[in-house]
Amino acid sequence: MRFRHPDGSTVHLAYCTNVHPAETLDGVLAQLRDHCEPVRRRLGRDRLGIGLWLAKDAAHALVTDPSALRGLRTELDRRGLEVVTLNGFPYEGFGAEEVKYRVYRPDWADPERLDHTTALARVLAGLLPDDVTEGTVSTLPLAWRTAYDEGRAEKAHTALVTLAERLDALDELTGRSIRVGLEPEPGCVVETTEDALAPLTAIAHPRIGICVDTCHLATSFEDPHTALDALTAARVPVVKSQLSAALHAEHPHLPEVRAALAAFDEPRFLHQTRTSTAAGLRGTDDLGEALHADALPDAGPWRSHFHVPLHAAPAAPLTSTLPVLKAALARLVGGPHPLTRHLEVETYTWQALPPELRPRGRAQLADGIAAELTLARDLLTDLGLKELP
Repeated sequence: MRFRHPDGSTVHLAYCTNVHPAETLDGVLAQLRDHCEPVRRRLGRDRLGIGLWLAKDAAHALVTDPSALRGLRTELDRRGLEVVTLNGFPYEGFGAEEVKYRVYRPDWADPERLDHTTALARVLAGLLPDDVTEGTVSTLPLAWRTAYDEGRAEKAHTALVTLAERLDALDELTGRSIRVGLEPEPGCVVETTEDALAPLTAIAHPRIGICVDTCHLATSFEDPHTALDALTAARVPVVKSQLSAALHAEHPHLPEVRAALAAFDEPRFLHQTRTSTAAGLRGTDDLGEALHADALPDAGPWRSHFHVPLHAAPAAPLTSTLPVLKAALARLVGGPHPLTRHLEVETYTWQALPPELRPRGRAQLADGIAAELTLARDLLTDLGLKELP
């Protein structure tokens, strides 16, 4: 979906396909048929933007076979879909029964991460619509915080500098400008936008910036305006933003609140949980740890890294951090010029919701994704952007 900003620029809205697990190119093609096109039809749109997640095998197949890349581009066009952004965070196995810490491997100290991200950039340059010259890729925020020492930090820095050089060369070759954004996430080396300032200013390259995920922003209790002002002051580009909402518990000391939270403690994904105290941010790596007696202070609200559907906050006594998303979006695109032109709804946890909240089949999932995009569209038009055909 495209929108015209009051300054005349085009803002793109997509939804991320990592909600539909696929490791191979055939799986990606099936996603377009079974999920993406049905969402487009529900929205009554001739064109729908999708943020593709390409696992390593799918990306390798596309970057090594020009005919396969042309075939994917043709299939996107045929189904009324377009791609301006890729989710390059998960490397493989995102649809496994247990993902947890594995999603952070390989990290930016491992050569596989640089190779994969380079492949994604090359693929995206070939997928961009004819009238679009800029693409974006979101990626791992350097590494999970453990086992990350000065040696690995130096390797990660070198890899990102090399990536920037490759992106420059790709632009010269294709005329397509691809930018990559580190996506701060709780528990990682770059957990907050503030954590991103030092490594990104050290690189100081316009093609390497940040991806602001509003669920992660909220989970870390960051104020959107403070965070985005700091990025602007440091001249760190906001490459893209993922529109998502975290799980919020206002009174975690109450037994009924803990019981409600326990329903979201599931085995597939890591749900880092945080609370803000006078002594600073406190947290656990997973929701189950937080619920264990005395593992996390409960005098103030808890937030958990669980991407809940934007249009359907959990029932009381829980809620979501949708207000943080709204505040961030107002700062991102509500000013005289957008801070980013690529927005992506990323609720990948539909099948990890408590059983009674999960969609039953493809049709209900498509309905839910369409409802999220409708909410995002309404927020954008309320900010003065005009939806384009």
